[in-house]
Amino acid sequence: MNRNRNSIRLAALWILFGALAARAQAAAPAPPAEAPAKSAESFVEFHDDLGRVVRIPAAPQRIVSLAPNLTETVFALDLGARLFGDTDFCDYPAEARMRTRVGGPIDPDLEQIVSLHPDVVLATRSLNRAVTVEALDRLGIPVYTTDPRTVQDVAASVRRLGEVLGAKSRGEALAAQMEQRLAELARRLKGRPLRRVFFVVWLDPIISTGPNTFIADALRHAGAESVVNVSQDWPQINLEEILRQNPDYLVFAGTHPDDPQATIQSLRKRPGWSSLDAVRLGHFAVVSDALARPAPRMLDAIEDLARQLHPETFAPAALPPTGATPRRGRL
Repeated sequence: MNRNRNSIRLAALWILFGALAARAQAAAPAPPAEAPAKSAESFVEFHDDLGRVVRIPAAPQRIVSLAPNLTETVFALDLGARLFGDTDFCDYPAEARMRTRVGGPIDPDLEQIVSLHPDVVLATRSLNRAVTVEALDRLGIPVYTTDPRTVQDVAASVRRLGEVLGAKSRGEALAAQMEQRLAELARRLKGRPLRRVFFVVWLDPIISTGPNTFIADALRHAGAESVVNVSQDWPQINLEEILRQNPDYLVFAGTHPDDPQATIQSLRKRPGWSSLDAVRLGHFAVVSDALARPAPRMLDAIEDLARQLHPETFAPAALPPTGATPRRGRL
């Protein structure tokens, strides 16, 4: 049973980070034969999100990323030219596909990473394994690990990564912009009733997100609350429970392995699902896979979801509210 739960959790993580998307097969530049010389006086120590002391060169010039969200953040910090390697599933922006691939986030190719002579490797606790970090440590390669749990944590992580990677001003500006957008969104949604939603990670079996994940926090920032209230991060849910909760909206992310629109159409014909108010009334929200990646682009997806769930809040002041107000779910 524990093995099954772990398999479901692992599968959900892969889905949420776009791991089931087609792999990019772009040609990668050959790694240099020798590591560039590093000045002994230019090293700086940082505490990562796990409390580990990481000693890296100031303004590291050679970065390897072990997660799609970290790759996105490196580019958002305008440091894409310093990114020498990333994973098979780092697909945004398009330039990320042109970097040397080091394998998957769960089991990267350590030999390939070493061949790139990185000044620092970026990892995230939610996707990368501790054994990977430990193995790189033994090889003398510094690993800075992030662990954002909330949307506010994502902004704070961007600020810290900017400092760690020698782009402090850019990191501060980017984080401040994210925080400002969150504040403006909170102002718009103040006093609005939360939409009760069911976030669909997987349909067969039905997998959703627990209340303590950053996706659940993203839903709250978009003016929603998940009807799922269990201890697991990526729980398997019975259809009977969804019927009992009767959510106002079903939410799909672009990371869903099937076409969300095709899935939505199929739900209208499925026994049980077709009786949900959200299905009968056509209350579906589809957002980009950015909602599932703790990176700056996540704010775009949160704002988009808020517009879909609360269209009246974003309508021009001179116009009446648009869209029907979804019915409250029955307990």
